[in-house]
Amino acid sequence: MIFSLLSKKFTIKNWAIEDRPREKLLAQGRRALSNAELIAILIGSGNKEDSAVELAKKILASVNNNLSELAQLSIADLCKNFKGIGEAKAISIVAALELGRRRKLSELIDKQQVTSSADAYDYIYPVLQDLQHEEFWVLFLNRASRVIDRVKVGQGGLTAVTIDLKLILKRALEKMATSIIICHNHPSGSLQPSEADIELTEKIKNAANLLEISLIDHLILADNRYYSFADNGML
Repeated sequence: MIFSLLSKKFTIKNWAIEDRPREKLLAQGRRALSNAELIAILIGSGNKEDSAVELAKKILASVNNNLSELAQLSIADLCKNFKGIGEAKAISIVAALELGRRRKLSELIDKQQVTSSADAYDYIYPVLQDLQHEEFWVLFLNRASRVIDRVKVGQGGLTAVTIDLKLILKRALEKMATSIIICHNHPSGSLQPSEADIELTEKIKNAANLLEISLIDHLILADNRYYSFADNGML
């Protein structure tokens, strides 16, 4: 009898009420919950061996407890790698992380002035984070260094992206921008500019100058870090 009691699955329902994620959120507020407890609420239940919280901890451990890495997992990844995670639960996790990304984007609406590479990074990071392919974006600024618009002008694979220079200049003229910042990501994780990156930067800079539009920076983003051409004296 003692052995059977010890071997019986210890689920969330067996926990003290104050330790259950939903009840804990109601009693103590959302900030009192760990990441695993929040994910447990999303998935609702675990599997035969693990409670929802234990399963959530395993999911987080697989990505070094890094939510940015978790956001890079696909629905198929979650379903394949974790027993008890079906399509519906995986969709809940992916949707919640996407809402978090979009929230950060919306917070930038009132912070549109860009006076440094850090400002530009903060502005473009939510757009490029977690992507597994390269994308190339341009920030168009007015005389007050405020962002008029941001536009994706190219998308490629893991290591390369094709850019239409004429499209960048056309958009800049249409928006009456006085300066631009170009940005792209390196899914490989490397921040080192390639020869192609350097050549493209020089080409865009020279073409923009002919129209009295300043290229004030080129940012390369990778793994929550960035490389600034301006900060490194490459413009």
